[in-house]
Amino acid sequence: MQIKLVPGNSAGTVTTFYLKSQGLTWDEIDFEFLGNVSGDPYILHTNVYTQGKGDREQQFYLWFDPTAEFHNYSILWNPSHIVFYVDGKPIREFKNLDAMGVAYPKSQPMRMYGSLWNADDWATRGGLVKTNWSEGPFVASFMNYNSENACIWSIDNGTTTNTPCSPSGSSSSSSTSTSEWFSQRGMDSSSRKVLKWVQKKFMVYNYCKDKKRFWQGLPVECGAKKNNKNKNKNKNIKS
Repeated sequence: MQIKLVPGNSAGTVTTFYLKSQGLTWDEIDFEFLGNVSGDPYILHTNVYTQGKGDREQQFYLWFDPTAEFHNYSILWNPSHIVFYVDGKPIREFKNLDAMGVAYPKSQPMRMYGSLWNADDWATRGGLVKTNWSEGPFVASFMNYNSENACIWSIDNGTTTNTPCSPSGSSSSSSTSTSEWFSQRGMDSSSRKVLKWVQKKFMVYNYCKDKKRFWQGLPVECGAKKNNKNKNKNKNIKS
């Protein structure tokens, strides 16, 4: 999806692009752009919900003015991981760690939504800055939504089948493209370097670092990367 955000004083507003399933125990993958007063940067707020539970926020500054022209925001969601992209650059990865007891959205189809709404109770500086309605109308623009390769994988008794996802009526090239992203299990080394660069330079909040909030212990997935590094070290020592 290409989006151009609300220019000028956008404090209190939130522009969104997200995937969401239906019902009380919904799954959701969020891009939310938190408005700010003129001259201050937007904050890109991301989150992943599973069975109605979120609390997996990561926030970023953008490395460009998102109000000057359209930029591309996209989501890769398959059985192995979720990747958030900005102009083709990965900014966040959420892996399927279901085997470790970490809930992952895998059993409910989701629809795409876009919106612009008033959230001045929390959006800008924790709700300290309210929407100035005299600055309206507030306009965000969306264009070139593309779900050409999207599909729904089948579920048998809660288990994802190994059958490649192939939309009916798609061309052979489209089917090949769909199979590639659907079967992707991780990012290549160049993409991972870009991810590290973005997170080092532009990440302003990571729930996995918020020990004050999670005073009883960080979520399981937050320690998964560290545990994998330790396992690799142990393998090298044994070898």
